[in-house]
Amino acid sequence: MADPKGFLKVTERELPKRRPVPVRIMDWKEVYEPGDSAQLRRQAGRCMDCGVPFCHQGCPLGNLIPEWNDLMWRGEGRAAIERLHATNNFPEFTGRLCPAPCESSCVLGINQPAVTIKQVEVSIIDQAFGSGWVQPQPPGRLTGKTVAVVGSGPAGLAAAQQLTRAGHTVAVYERDDRIGGLLRYGIPDFKMEKRHLEQRLAQMTAEGTRFRAGVEIGVDLSWDELRRRFDAVVVATGAIVPRDLPIPGRDLPGVHFAMDYLVQSNRAVAGDDVFDQISAEGKHVVVLGGGDTGADCIGTAHRQGALSVTNLAIGKQPGTARSSDQPWPMHPTLFEVQSAHEEGGQRQYLASTVEFLSNDAGEVRAIRVAETEYLDGRRVPKAGTEREIPADLVLLALGFTGPETEAASEQLGLVATERGNLARGADYATEEPGVFIAGDAGRGQSLIVWAIAEGRAAAASVDRYLEGATQLPSPIPATARAFAV
Repeated sequence: MADPKGFLKVTERELPKRRPVPVRIMDWKEVYEPGDSAQLRRQAGRCMDCGVPFCHQGCPLGNLIPEWNDLMWRGEGRAAIERLHATNNFPEFTGRLCPAPCESSCVLGINQPAVTIKQVEVSIIDQAFGSGWVQPQPPGRLTGKTVAVVGSGPAGLAAAQQLTRAGHTVAVYERDDRIGGLLRYGIPDFKMEKRHLEQRLAQMTAEGTRFRAGVEIGVDLSWDELRRRFDAVVVATGAIVPRDLPIPGRDLPGVHFAMDYLVQSNRAVAGDDVFDQISAEGKHVVVLGGGDTGADCIGTAHRQGALSVTNLAIGKQPGTARSSDQPWPMHPTLFEVQSAHEEGGQRQYLASTVEFLSNDAGEVRAIRVAETEYLDGRRVPKAGTEREIPADLVLLALGFTGPETEAASEQLGLVATERGNLARGADYATEEPGVFIAGDAGRGQSLIVWAIAEGRAAAASVDRYLEGATQLPSPIPATARAFAV
């Protein structure tokens, strides 16, 4: 283990400081200052070498957390990245974007703040890239088999890297003009600068993975034609259909889906000319939805120069401690202050949006909200509590209902489940031979760590289908779920 008395000597979590708010909202760089190696070593030393390390189960990738904590405490960074890469293709993504269910299941977290696992993880990979330890791993031989991966988010990229390293010829298709999916256009740079994505794509290209951006399967190339061209197909298109709010005034100019807003902002930050860009500059902004996407909108609006930012959530404000129905080692729902929330604005809970109101020009000028009350298990507006909130720009960050299924169903015969996801078996295979579903397209809206785990597992199933056997790891079946009571 690391320091045998580390968790007794250091009993609190320590994290790198965030850059001052007035400074960081002037740019799009990541919010954290460079970490302190001594602080990192102290935190890695708190890992207890538990008899049963529940962090392994909290993480669907099965990351070998006690092992690389020990190695970092000992200053053996190169060995640490080898253990981290053994289970996780992209720790630079999860170390920045994952909500860390591993920390929720940390055994030390029963009576102390959990080990800062996520910070140790991102420090390992950043040191590895900075030291030149992350090198291409091309296959030693080619199998002669071809695989198409549709979608270049974390699930698709994980499947592609695993299959390329197994010796198959892999082409990744992405309908956007650049590779990366929501990693590219859905995540603001203040959470993850795109250089981290670029350096991983460079490694994958050197390994032999082929990328085909700007090709929409089902439009530019039909699904059935794609299937005829390749020996196997992995569908990793994500769950990108946004949840709408069909209330009066929904069609007013100034009311937009959050992802439309974030994609345009990310394009502009990348240097693209964005025609008629949705911007928060000089506007009163209201963000509906209290999750990560809502926080991304808040941080983006601050950087664009919004006059005010109000974040509304229909439900109750989460507590600051675990509730009785979410005991350890489950991942609890807690009140969270992300970096974007520190930067200004108001957060209001139990707020039900009733109507979008227009000005004389027919544009949104305000929203009418009411208090939320619970009736027969439903959340409804409470009569007599209506009020108006000024709004020149309203962003709907209400989650996603599932993947786009129409083209794949019509052209390839894939079937949608009752939840609207693409149907598959526990081994990620569909009823169409040689076609597999990975990530949110089959699971529904989920976490980046689940997407990578599914991409790795789906790759193992594809390899077995093509070769009759596989040595690729399969961390989870498609039926796996997070800890539950």
